Amino acid sequence: MGRYGRRVILVLAALLASLSSSMCAWQAAQPADAPAQLPQQKLIALTFDDGPRRSTTTRLLDGLAERGVKATFFLIGRQIADNEDVVERMDREGHQIGIHTFDHVQLTALNQTDFDAQVGTTRALLEDLLGHNGFLLRPPFGKWDEGVKNHAGCPIILWSIDPEDWDDKDTDRVVKEVVSQARDGSIILLHDIYPESVDAALQIVDCLHAQGYYFCTIDQLFAARGRSLGQGEVYSNAYP
Repeated sequence: MGRYGRRVILVLAALLASLSSSMCAWQAAQPADAPAQLPQQKLIALTFDDGPRRSTTTRLLDGLAERGVKATFFLIGRQIADNEDVVERMDREGHQIGIHTFDHVQLTALNQTDFDAQVGTTRALLEDLLGHNGFLLRPPFGKWDEGVKNHAGCPIILWSIDPEDWDDKDTDRVVKEVVSQARDGSIILLHDIYPESVDAALQIVDCLHAQGYYFCTIDQLFAARGRSLGQGEVYSNAYP
C-alpha cells in the first residue's frame, strides 16, 4: 500500500471516530419530545421520590441539564413551601412532576377525606404554583389497593428498578444495580434527597447513555411505546 493509500485510511478512521463521538452528543441534546420520534431507541425513565430538597435537588437539576436529560419527580406536598422556585424550575426545564402525598403516608385503607388531605391538597398546591394539572401519583412504599385506585383521579406509577438507594447510601452499589437491570421501558426509582443518590443518578445517566439509552419522562416513555395511561390504573414499566 502506498503513502497515499495509508493517508486515506487514516482520514477515514478519524472521520469514523468523530462520527461516533458526535452521536453521543446528539443523543444528549435531543428535545423533550424526541422519544415519540424515535420509537426504536432504547428508552428509560429516571424518577425521584421524596423531594424537593433545595441542596440536592438543585445539584441534580444542574447535572441533568448538562446532560440534556428529562426526569420525573414525585414530590412531597409539605416540602413545596420554601422550594417553590425549585419546583418551577423542574417544570420550566421540561421535567415531569407527580404527587407523593403531603406527608409521605401509606394511602391504603384511607377514606376519601383522608386521601384528599394527602393527595388532593398536594395536587392543589402544584396546580396553584404551576398553573396546570395532570400530575401522576406514586403511592409511598409502592402500596396501593382498590381504594387508592378509586380515589387517585390519575394514573398510578410504580417502578421496575429499585436499588434502595436510601438504605446504605452506597453510590457505587446503586450504580451497578441499576445499570445491570436496565431494560428498554424500565422505570428507575431513586431519591433526590441524598447527595449519594444524586451522584449515583448522574453516573447512571452517563453509563446508560453510553449503552444507547435515551432518558425521558413517564408520559414520553408510555407515549413512545403506544400506551395510554389510564386514571386509577397502576404501571411499573412501559410494557404490559
